Amino acid sequence: MAVSSDTGTRAAKAAQPQPAAAPTGATAPGRSVRLRGGLDVATLVGLAAAAGVILIAITTGGSARAFLDPPSLLIVLGGTLAVTTASFSLGDVAVAWKNAAAVLVHQTLDPKGVARQVILLAEAARRAGPETLRNVLPELRGEPFLHRSVTLITEGLPPDAIERMLTGEVEATAGGHGKSAGVLRRASEVAPAMGLIGTLVGLVQMLGSLSDPSAIGPAMALALLTTFYGAVLGNVVLSPLAAKVERAAEEDALVKTLYTIGAVSIARQENPRRLEMLLNAVLPPGKRIQYFDREAPRVGA
Repeated sequence: MAVSSDTGTRAAKAAQPQPAAAPTGATAPGRSVRLRGGLDVATLVGLAAAAGVILIAITTGGSARAFLDPPSLLIVLGGTLAVTTASFSLGDVAVAWKNAAAVLVHQTLDPKGVARQVILLAEAARRAGPETLRNVLPELRGEPFLHRSVTLITEGLPPDAIERMLTGEVEATAGGHGKSAGVLRRASEVAPAMGLIGTLVGLVQMLGSLSDPSAIGPAMALALLTTFYGAVLGNVVLSPLAAKVERAAEEDALVKTLYTIGAVSIARQENPRRLEMLLNAVLPPGKRIQYFDREAPRVGA
């Protein structure tokens, strides 16, 4: 009887659903995809190179002190900030500068790795049921959007409701990033205009002090340096940062779209092979995956 009882216990355990095992040598379904990036080398090198070229040109022909003029800086920096804030709001401007600083240390998920992770999650859910994804939720806290997506699946929400919620969040985030890029674009347009205004101020002061030769030099410096500061700030700093914010927003939207497609597909209990086709339809050509053709056949080998 003891032998029979032990055999029955083992059989009962074997009959219970077991979490899907990850393929040999593959990433576990819940393990976060590695971040790419860190310091944005391209942005930092580009800005440093532009500043270096300008500095070399300045020091080659004379003294760098001749290009330092506090009134000119006040007109360009203060005027640009003031006009940009008037065009938007204090909150929008603050968020835009925060996002601009963030792109210098921008970290993004590899879309190809994200798609592969979604496939692994789909396979695990198909083998043991969507409820088994509760086991990997603690491993997904590093990627909040994915964590929310999987949580919605495990809570049993209808696929259409999951799609509406996640799509709405993607659109709201993209809208926020788009507004930040718009703030920076506006600032890049205002900066040269403020430089021109400073130039006009300097010319008026110069013309009003022609009888005093000692006042002509400072007035001329104000007239020329404000244009210089405005051109550098707008075209060398603000415009590239706006482009970087837009690119970061596009990458973030792509990753979240992949997670949304995966969450809806898992909730609908679709075949992971169909999910792979849906993901590849969104991924750029160079980032498309061939999981079932190249990796899945080696499972259990």
